[in-house]
Amino acid sequence: MCGRYTITISLEELMLRYMIDETSVPFHRPKYNVAPGQFIFAVIHDGKRNRLGELKWGLIPPWADDPKIGYMMINARAETAADKPAFREPLKRKRCIIPADSFYEWQKEDGGKRKQPMRILKRDRSVFSIAGLYETWLSPDGEKISSCTILTTEPNDVVAPIHDRMPVILRPENEALWLDRSMQDSKELRTLFVPYPERELEAYPVGAAVGNVRNDDSSLIAPNKVEGQMELW
Repeated sequence: MCGRYTITISLEELMLRYMIDETSVPFHRPKYNVAPGQFIFAVIHDGKRNRLGELKWGLIPPWADDPKIGYMMINARAETAADKPAFREPLKRKRCIIPADSFYEWQKEDGGKRKQPMRILKRDRSVFSIAGLYETWLSPDGEKISSCTILTTEPNDVVAPIHDRMPVILRPENEALWLDRSMQDSKELRTLFVPYPERELEAYPVGAAVGNVRNDDSSLIAPNKVEGQMELW
C-alpha cells in the first residue's frame, strides 16, 4: 500500500520536468504529507501534449453509487488491475503520472506492536513518476469528480524490510509509453510493473508526526534517529 507521499519542488520545476508549457493550476506549495482524499498533481497526455492538473486521490468508478468508495481505492495492484472492473478501462485509456519526490511506509517493530514511519526516496533526491489511473464520476445531480489511484507492485530490496508493496515507479524512458492512450496492449504495459531498482533508492526513519494528516511541513522529512538502527538503508 502507498498511503502518503511528498512533492516539494516548485510548480515551475514540475512543468519543466514534464515538458508542460502552461497549466490551469494557479499555485503550489511544498507538500510533505500528501494523503488520500486530497486533490493531488497528476500528468496526463491529451494526444498532443502533456498536461498538469489535479485529481482526487481515491478512484471513483463511473458506476459507483457513493463517491466515498474512493477511500477504498487509493491503490490498485498492478498485477490484477486488468481484471478488476474499477481499473480495467482506466488501464486501457486513462493512465496518468503522479509526480513525487518520496513516499512513506510504516515498518512493523516489536512483533507488530509498534510502527516506525520510513521515508523512501531516490538517492539523488530527484522527482520520480508514480504510475496512476484516473476516472471521472458524475453524480445524479451533476456533480463531477475526477479521481485517481496509485498502482503498486512487489517491493525491491530497499522496501521489502519495510512493507510488502511499493508504488510502481516508472523509468523516465517509459513515461511517454505509459501516457500514450493509443497503447492498449496489456502485456506490454505489464512490463512496466517491476520494482524500481533498489540501487537508486534509500530509506530512513522519520518522526511519528507524519501519521497525522494535519501535519505538513519540512520537519516531517527530518531523519529520526532510532535506537539500534542505522539512519540510512
